[in-house]
Amino acid sequence: MTGTDLSQTGVIDANIAPHSDTEAHVELTESYAAHNYHPLRVVLSSGEGAWVTDVEGRRYLDCLAGYSALNFGHGHPRLVARAQEQLGRLTLTSRAFYNDQLGPFARDLAALTGKEMILPMNSGAEAVETAIKVARRWGYLVKGVPEHRATIVAMEGNFHGRTTTIVSFSTDPVATAHYSPYTPGFKLVPYGDFAALEAAIDETTVGVLLEPIQGEAGVIIPPDGYLQQVRTLCHSQRVLMMADEIQSGLARTGRTFACDHEDVVPDIYMLGKALGGGLYPVSAVAADGDVLSVITPGSHGSTFGGNPLAAAIGHEVVAMLQTGEFQQRAQVLGARLSEGLAALVGQGLVEVRTRGLWAGVDIDPEMASGREVSEALLERGILAKEAHGQSVRLAPPLVASEDDIDLLVDAFADICAG
Repeated sequence: MTGTDLSQTGVIDANIAPHSDTEAHVELTESYAAHNYHPLRVVLSSGEGAWVTDVEGRRYLDCLAGYSALNFGHGHPRLVARAQEQLGRLTLTSRAFYNDQLGPFARDLAALTGKEMILPMNSGAEAVETAIKVARRWGYLVKGVPEHRATIVAMEGNFHGRTTTIVSFSTDPVATAHYSPYTPGFKLVPYGDFAALEAAIDETTVGVLLEPIQGEAGVIIPPDGYLQQVRTLCHSQRVLMMADEIQSGLARTGRTFACDHEDVVPDIYMLGKALGGGLYPVSAVAADGDVLSVITPGSHGSTFGGNPLAAAIGHEVVAMLQTGEFQQRAQVLGARLSEGLAALVGQGLVEVRTRGLWAGVDIDPEMASGREVSEALLERGILAKEAHGQSVRLAPPLVASEDDIDLLVDAFADICAG
């Protein structure tokens, strides 16, 4: 999809007609779907590449990309073709039987991660839950931690999903309020504080769980060398380094994995989002055999995990990543985005953090809130979303053009100019 100027996006009228298709869909959704999200007031109906169209016919540059689930854009022809082919053959068998898609997918994803085995699941949260189970079971069966005493060290400001166990170690009060009693077995330390992490590890520690870059927190990048320090510490203390690459992985940061920026290979990768190509939920845990072999028949499972349709799509994603094209695009487009936004620091933006084609933009509170900027971007034909008040996250699909990135920067410049 090629770039488009603001006049072509059909700038949205802030006063949407009360009986429009948009209002009808918003009213229907708000009436019958639980209010666990606070969406921007736009109703999308189709997408192609980096662009989407709403029910009124207006087009928008998608700069959220499903929180990195749409790294390859909307309806990538190669992925759609593979999914359609498999849809006509076989979609589900359950793991009660073998299927002809899982083995090739597992082999090639293992090769991509440099690991010996994968354990396929569906959602990112399931991958994290699975990794927690694997780490605990490894701690008891391999490391020799006394039963019921295993602990995992996690990071303040983390986001790993919204299941009961995962929110038990969240520091976001909105995510945790009124969900107690919380699951025990976790310690929290400040993200990027190596001394605090080192002090938290003891004989009960089986894993250190972290995002190489904290996405939900606003694209927070750890200090240089931090991941290397964590890797060395985990090795010396016989603790599993568990990297949640669900948002940061699969070319988003300009490398296949965010850990690659420090030449770090964790003991466990958690993968999801882009692994399904934006078409289907696919997630996985990847680790060597001495870790994943603790999972035995009956000790873990999923009806849909590793189904033929998921495996076929995931396998195609792996093949696309093996070319290096998308990693390179993230580097080039990310540098363009970083340069454009950096020029606006001090003119309405307080700070810009970028790694590949992923950015966290802190908004000057004297100008606007993150929500207000997201709404202003919407009016200019750009879809983005605030993160924790004063930050806006940007993650355009990796198939975006240079013109698209310039359009995004121009929209921010227009907002900053008032």
